[in-house]
Amino acid sequence: MIALLMFTAVCCAVPVSNAIGAYVALKTGISDDGGIAEGGSAADIPARMLTAYKKAVQQVGQYVPKCQGMRWPILAGIAKVESNHAIGRNIAANGDITPKIYGVLLNGSGAGGNTTAVADTDHGRWDGTASGERAVGPFQFLPSTWESIGKDGNGDKTADPHNADDAALGAAVYLCGNGRDLTQRSQLKASILQYNHSDAYVTDVLGWIDQYTAAAKDPDLKNVTGTVRTVIEAALSQRGVPYSWGGGGTNGTSYGICCSPSGKSGETIKGFDCSGLTQYAYAKAGISLPRVAAAQAGVGQRIPAGLGPLVLKPGDLVFFATAPGRDSTIYHVGIYLGSGQMVNAPRPGTVVRLDAVSTMSGYAGGARLL
Repeated sequence: MIALLMFTAVCCAVPVSNAIGAYVALKTGISDDGGIAEGGSAADIPARMLTAYKKAVQQVGQYVPKCQGMRWPILAGIAKVESNHAIGRNIAANGDITPKIYGVLLNGSGAGGNTTAVADTDHGRWDGTASGERAVGPFQFLPSTWESIGKDGNGDKTADPHNADDAALGAAVYLCGNGRDLTQRSQLKASILQYNHSDAYVTDVLGWIDQYTAAAKDPDLKNVTGTVRTVIEAALSQRGVPYSWGGGGTNGTSYGICCSPSGKSGETIKGFDCSGLTQYAYAKAGISLPRVAAAQAGVGQRIPAGLGPLVLKPGDLVFFATAPGRDSTIYHVGIYLGSGQMVNAPRPGTVVRLDAVSTMSGYAGGARLL
């Protein structure tokens, strides 16, 4: 893990990596195909990796009984920056990742920004070379660090940093230290700083942890079933995904277009605008919607604004207009969850999230399609 080296290293438009994180690869030239503006929901994590994170949370107490507050978004935040969740690799049922993930060789050559040579400690067992050290696996541990904290997370009697279960458990143990309370922001920051001694790294990882935390909080859907549940779960799965003017649609996220009324472009942002999100969620239930919010108001049973939001039911579309009562002025749409909340892609600079219906101005009623 490079950490130990102390290196400082308006809503709806008309539509038209195998990366090693910058802090880990030390600017090796491999570009991160994620980035803080892309993703942030459980939907952007390979299912087998998410399983590994959740399993590690359950197991870490065996090794650090006093640790409090370890949760999968913390591990996901680290792994997002370190390896982009090993996306692009094959992750076997037992958690083995191929091809293996290697960081830059830390030989002091200056390549990738490394200026300090680190002597080989594992004779190439984990990092594939006896010429020096390099970080390995989805959590990018140095072999010397892995030697002290590596754990067997999948029960095969081998602690392998190239295995998703083992690496996630090792990371959880390392972050927990001697028994941190990770519910305390200060202690969470300290654990990340230990992982990589860089304030910029801490900020990056915390940003991802916060996004994944939001994505992990689910509303009460115990009385929601069938196609309504399908639509809502599809929308909820995209929490944390960035807003992109003109972005998204039936097939999921996409790069948007230029420009919103406030001059914000979605051309470099892969995500959703409000109607792109609703179009995607309803497509998961086999229902086709027009692309823009005003047109979506013409589908299904229209619910007049005058009846108030209390008549809305989970799964209903929720509309907002500059002149409520005139559907041609509708500028925004969300998906109602119940209890006054909706899944919302609010505006440029935000992410898909839960909001109160009262958050947006100009309530213009709803539409019931389910």
